[in-house]
Amino acid sequence: MRLKGKKVLALLEEDFEDLELWYPVLRLQEEGAVVDLAALEADKVYKGKYGVPAKSDVSFSNIEASQYDALLVPGGWAPDKLRRYDDVLAIVRHFDQTKKTIGQICHAGWVLISADILKGVNVTSTPGIKDDMTNAGANWFNEAVVVDGHIISSRRPPDLPFYVKAVADHLAGQ
Repeated sequence: MRLKGKKVLALLEEDFEDLELWYPVLRLQEEGAVVDLAALEADKVYKGKYGVPAKSDVSFSNIEASQYDALLVPGGWAPDKLRRYDDVLAIVRHFDQTKKTIGQICHAGWVLISADILKGVNVTSTPGIKDDMTNAGANWFNEAVVVDGHIISSRRPPDLPFYVKAVADHLAGQ
């Protein structure tokens, strides 16, 4: 259990991409990490794009980001909502400033764009937001996973095995 003692924060909002939340959460838990789901409201059930529920553990306003080792931002339509919360942007900036693992997949890049942390960063995302990523100053690559320091990005669900392995490897070495 190479991630025993590691704490991961996963961001949650309605219409998250079900696999992009649950696959990383379950895999990191299998490796021993504790994963908390954070949302606007604690103890609330949020539904994914395909109806899979996820109950939040903590609210954005009650998060002490320094207590976590990694941040996961799933895709789907949730990132378009998540990026509107000042608390979420502050959390993302904390992870960036402290160089802790940030994992983002698919449309999750929107959250990192709004946090203004992508200038000069090598990333990938769903091709549908490639222009958004490059307009934010990122260097975009059409690859299953791109690791640039502490920022790990991926395109979409078929890339999940490569993405989660990269996140787990980075977290284990942190």
